[in-house]
Amino acid sequence: MLWGYAQKVVILYLEHPIIIYFFVFDVIAVSNLGIQFGKRVLFQDVNMKFTPGNCYGIIGANGAGKSTLMRMLSGQLSPTHGTISQGPGERMSVLEQDHFKFDDFTVMDTVLQGHTVLWDIMKEKDALYAKPDFSDADGIRASELEEKFAELEGWNAESDAAALLSGLGIKEDKHYTLMRDMSGNEKVRVLLAKALFGNPDNLLLDEPTNDLDLDTVAWLEDYLSKFENTVLVVSHDRHFLDSVCTHTLDIDYNKVSLFAGNYSFWYESSQLALRQQQQQNKKAEEKRKELLEFIQRFSANVAKSKQTTSRKKMLEKLNIEEIQPSSRRYPGIIFTPDREPGNKILEVHGLTAVSDDGTLLFSDVNFQVEKDDKIAFLSHDPRAMTALFEIINGNRKPQQGSYDWGQTITTAYLPLDNSDFFRTDLNLVDWLCQFSDDSSEIYLKGFLGKMLFSGEEVLKKASVLSGGEKMRCMIARMMLRNANTMVLDSPTNHLDLESIQAFNNTLRAFKGNILLSSHDHEFIQTVCNRIIELTPNGIIDKRMDYDDYITDERVAAARERLYNLNN
Repeated sequence: MLWGYAQKVVILYLEHPIIIYFFVFDVIAVSNLGIQFGKRVLFQDVNMKFTPGNCYGIIGANGAGKSTLMRMLSGQLSPTHGTISQGPGERMSVLEQDHFKFDDFTVMDTVLQGHTVLWDIMKEKDALYAKPDFSDADGIRASELEEKFAELEGWNAESDAAALLSGLGIKEDKHYTLMRDMSGNEKVRVLLAKALFGNPDNLLLDEPTNDLDLDTVAWLEDYLSKFENTVLVVSHDRHFLDSVCTHTLDIDYNKVSLFAGNYSFWYESSQLALRQQQQQNKKAEEKRKELLEFIQRFSANVAKSKQTTSRKKMLEKLNIEEIQPSSRRYPGIIFTPDREPGNKILEVHGLTAVSDDGTLLFSDVNFQVEKDDKIAFLSHDPRAMTALFEIINGNRKPQQGSYDWGQTITTAYLPLDNSDFFRTDLNLVDWLCQFSDDSSEIYLKGFLGKMLFSGEEVLKKASVLSGGEKMRCMIARMMLRNANTMVLDSPTNHLDLESIQAFNNTLRAFKGNILLSSHDHEFIQTVCNRIIELTPNGIIDKRMDYDDYITDERVAAARERLYNLNN
């Protein structure tokens, strides 16, 4: 399908005019783009076009300039040099990052403002019809506005907005609630609906899956896979990037490079290139053959997507010289259990938990963890998993029930909220020393080094760390435990793609038991072999991988029954 508009030019030649149509395709065009802050250059000499029907996933290490690029594309930040343009009359929509900007508006009006042209027409119409001295000129203007309103399908605007809100988990009884009365999690969803509303020509999404549950992320993946215009997205969710992206935009070496294919293709190809770089004695022709075989293999196994066919063709045409090793640094996450777990791991009997506001999170939960189980815990209410993990780690008392760990079991717990661990003036070496039997500085610096803290960084105060740095410290603390059972509550929170990938690779190879909750589809799918879903009315317990779980009709029927039992 051709995307764009026809520009008509009439050429007068003698008495007979000739009409010629030039097709101008809708694109975002970037020319000689560069930006620097002081002497620090993020990237420069960027020249590329983003075209309709494609989704571009922007990746790069923390601080590489992903969000900076998005802000420049949206016009919120001026480049140091170069230009950015889009087709005449094109509408760009951006996921808002200010969660308080629309507090004085209803949820519905917030979403409608996503289409600024339509919103302005609606406001002008309302103002005209409210005038006590409505004149003939007002009538003519109102007629013009009604025509534009109809052209933009304004009569369907509220129903379209309502459909987006419902798809993103905002129930109908909240559609006319003031934004200030919505929770932070709900505001994120409303602002995402605002960005999607009105079928924008160009859609810019910076971390759109943050604070979304797995079901809502799946809805968004499906929505974007059918979206026919141009999308640029920054995300740390690898499954999301793989599901929606046709191209990968990599910010590395102070350059922005565009590759055909999704995140997995970029990661696997860059790792292959790195291995080849390390094999200096390998002949160039052997390397070329290995890369070609990789491209052909990946082309035959591309992820399910509306772009499967075109992506395969793009990969087959890919110049193998474009495949380069990444400069990314991956943390060295290594878990080495001191002992093998015995036959008894964990037994849970009749556990019931209620939240602080009186909500029943789960009731009469019974299960037994078997050797080699790697269990993902799910729930519509994420507080349920946190409550369970806090209970079995001795940090919270249940309303009812008990649990019993086996005598051979040692656990390492990664809690959802780690703020209490960092209310201290200790530097990182002294902070980590609290959790170690070996207090030697060299030993502790070794663990911090594995988590990418080097040089003077190890003397930073623990209290001033970023969210991602705190998570890396907590992982270092877990490594010191040499545990044979991992309990992980949302382990990918605050981590960059490199840390998530390293963590994921380590857990796939871990020989002990794992109990985790996560919003990361790829994490669950590649690590876990058993799913337990907690509901207020019982549990669903299945030995299967996550992809099979979410497509199993019997599971779907059980979920529907258990979640609606009290309705």
